[in-house]
Amino acid sequence: MFSPAGVGVLIALLISFLALFWQWFDIQHQFSWGNPDWSHAYLIPVISAYVIWRRREQVNQIPLTTFWPGMLPILVGIACYFYFTLGFGNHMFRGFALVLTLFGAVLLLAGPRMTVVLAFPIAYLAFGVTIAEMVMNKLTFQLQLVASYGSWVLLQALSPILQAQTELSGNTLFITTNTGREIPLNVAEACSGMRMLVAFYALGVVVAFLSCKHWWQRVALILAAGPVAVFVNVLRVAFLGIASLFDRNLAAGEAHTMIGVLWLVPAFLLFSAIVWALNRIVHEPGEGDAKGAGA
Repeated sequence: MFSPAGVGVLIALLISFLALFWQWFDIQHQFSWGNPDWSHAYLIPVISAYVIWRRREQVNQIPLTTFWPGMLPILVGIACYFYFTLGFGNHMFRGFALVLTLFGAVLLLAGPRMTVVLAFPIAYLAFGVTIAEMVMNKLTFQLQLVASYGSWVLLQALSPILQAQTELSGNTLFITTNTGREIPLNVAEACSGMRMLVAFYALGVVVAFLSCKHWWQRVALILAAGPVAVFVNVLRVAFLGIASLFDRNLAAGEAHTMIGVLWLVPAFLLFSAIVWALNRIVHEPGEGDAKGAGA
C-alpha cells in the first residue's frame, strides 16, 4: 500500500472520494471554521492518518485482496448520502453515510484482514461529523443542569471565604455579596463549553487506543471522558462565578471563551492521570523479570 504505485492509487481514490462528497465537506467546513464547538473536525482526519502511519508495518504485511461483498456498504452509504441530501436533508446522517462508504471501499479493495486493521481510524472519522443541533441541545441541557448544581454546591461551600451567598434557579446562579450586590450567572451561556464534549471524547478515544493495551482499560478510559469533562466544567463555572465577583465582564464575551479554553488544560492533565493509573495497575508478565535481569 505504501509503495509508489500504491500511494498513487490511494491519491486517485482520495480525489474521487472528495469529488463525490464535496458538498458535505464544504458544509462541514462552514460549520467548523471559527466555531470552537466543532473546530476539532479539522484534526480528526489527521489523527486517523497518524494511527494508520503507526500501523504501517502491519499494513504492509497484509496482501491486498478484492472482497466483492464490500460493494454492499458502498451502495448503502451512497444511497443514504443522496437520500439525506435530496430527500430528508440531514448533515449528520450524510456524514455517517460518508464514513460507511469509506468503510465499504476499504473492504472491497483491500479485503477483510486489512479492514480489521483500519477499522478504528475509519470509525474515528465519525468524530469529525457535526452532531445535529437538536441532539446537542438535549444533551447539553442536561449537562448544564449538572454543572449548575455542582457549581452551586461548590460556591456555597466557599461562601464564608467569598463572603457571598449563591442561589440556584433552574440553570441560573444568583451570587449575592454581603453588600447586597447580585450577580446572575446564566449557565446556559457560561456552560457552552459542554458543547466541546464531543471534542473531549474524540481526544479520549484516541488516547485510550494509543496509550492502553488492554480492551478493558480502553473502555474504562472512554467511559471516564464524560465524567472528567463534566467535573472540570463544574470547576469552570464556579471559577467564572468567583471571577464575576471581581469583574462581571470576565464571565462573558471573549474573556469567558478564553477561560473555557484554559480549563481544557487541567481536563487533559486529569485525563492523563487516569491513563497513568490504569497503566500502573497492570503488571505485564515478565516485566519484573526483565527489570531484574537488567539490574
